[in-house]
Amino acid sequence: MLDHALNDALSRVGSGTPMGETMRRYWLPALLSMEVPEPDCPPVRVSLMGEELLAFRSTDGKIGLVQEACPHRRASLYFGRNEECGIRCVYHGWKFDVEGNCVDQMNEPRQFKERVKITAYPTLDMGGVIWAYLGPADKRPAPPEFELTQVPATHRYMTKVWQECNWLQAMEGGIDTSHAPILHRKLTDETEEPGISPNSPFLQGAAPDIEVETTDYGYRYFGIRPMGEDQTFVRGYQYVMPFTQLRPSRYGKTVVDGHFWVPMDDHNVMVYNFGYSWGTDPLPVNQSALKDSGNNLDEDVDPSNGFRSIRNRDNNYMLDREVQKTQTFTGIHGINAQDRAIQESMGPIVDRTKEFLGPADMAIIAARKLLEQAIETVKDDGDPMGVAPTYYNIRAAEGMFPKGEAWRESLVSRMHS
Repeated sequence: MLDHALNDALSRVGSGTPMGETMRRYWLPALLSMEVPEPDCPPVRVSLMGEELLAFRSTDGKIGLVQEACPHRRASLYFGRNEECGIRCVYHGWKFDVEGNCVDQMNEPRQFKERVKITAYPTLDMGGVIWAYLGPADKRPAPPEFELTQVPATHRYMTKVWQECNWLQAMEGGIDTSHAPILHRKLTDETEEPGISPNSPFLQGAAPDIEVETTDYGYRYFGIRPMGEDQTFVRGYQYVMPFTQLRPSRYGKTVVDGHFWVPMDDHNVMVYNFGYSWGTDPLPVNQSALKDSGNNLDEDVDPSNGFRSIRNRDNNYMLDREVQKTQTFTGIHGINAQDRAIQESMGPIVDRTKEFLGPADMAIIAARKLLEQAIETVKDDGDPMGVAPTYYNIRAAEGMFPKGEAWRESLVSRMHS
């Protein structure tokens, strides 16, 4: 349980808020690289941390991320012309480069362009994502070189989906491992609906004990499930401050899945869903987590509507009560669509003063404590946990161990490259 002040401090991300200032110290996913696929392609609107921005790929291939409003009369640059190394407003012809400099003013007989500059943020194009840094220039951290950014494009997938609730409750839902065999379970294997099989260790095992080990980038945590009298099933996850999770994949020991939960504003979050293979073989398209995640573009997510989930609150997530009776626990198609339904049902910002947590919520409690510490660190002009490049070589892993065997050393050794 949190009090109202801390709940607000952890949830709200606008400029000048405690969490807003803290998050601006990290590289943030701003959009998918495929949204700006080539030089001089159409610009893209980006909502990020309460700011309305515009992304464009310049003639020279550089990525601009600038304020959407033209400073002249506040018209939207979204309608502008992306040409000759700049975005030009179609209202009066003012043009801006990727650094926000005004380079031309078509309507002015005596131009004063050197006096005009718009907000522009540094960007990186890595791992299928355009990353942005919104913080102080002298505090810019090292590039976010997660292992997924270093594998070939054939070895990874990356999608995103707009979720209509606060970033923190979405992330807390993701790092919570105890809900998975309940919310996502299939009632039978005689169904084509996605979900966790009744024969999976997730469902065969008992409710998990949760153990958390703090690291210098966040923590790793373990869901430990007894499997009858003889075995223990352990899944090892990674949490990288402030909004990243890595988890073991069901599609092979060399495959890692995960999410970035990136605030659009106080009431909306863009969830980036990824998987990658660190092995020699490419990621098999027909075996990727996209198959049953509810995150497939066009099939599950509408890119033309801001990447909104096709199953959403307006249609009750297309819940099928007959499927719920006979095939899956929820009757909602897609594992992450199920997550969105539940997390959005809590309201725009969940009131944590009314919650009742238990031992299964240890990962959530630990994340809140680290986020609160990061806020205080930034207030004191320090570097928050997770900005240093100590997470570059981490992975997630799982294993089945004989009951009573010391599993930690063996599993942790597989959680680093």
